[in-house]
Amino acid sequence: MGELERICFQIISNVGLARSSYVEAVHAAKQGDYDGARECMEAGKKQFLAGHEAHFELLQKEAKGEQVGGSLILVHAEDQLMSAEGFQIIATELIEVYRQMDALERKIESGKEQA
Repeated sequence: MGELERICFQIISNVGLARSSYVEAVHAAKQGDYDGARECMEAGKKQFLAGHEAHFELLQKEAKGEQVGGSLILVHAEDQLMSAEGFQIIATELIEVYRQMDALERKIESGKEQA
């Protein structure tokens, strides 16, 4: 396996783990476990950063004039990188929606108890 392939697999592996952490965070938030959701998001961000740093390594090589591109595995790695970033954004928004729903449900329940 060449260096390009090794770096691409680092990207794919790290951002795949990040995406899984983001999905796990949404599931935790859905269950009302916001501390667990936060922990999963933090883990995902660290994993995403590791993948992003591997990608940056390739960009630095290309900037130095080294031949990097043209590989299908690189295209796949970059696609996975962008997909994980999208998952992060969506997970962040969904967790906030679950928080707001929980707050509204508590408010409704509180109002019923007072009536």
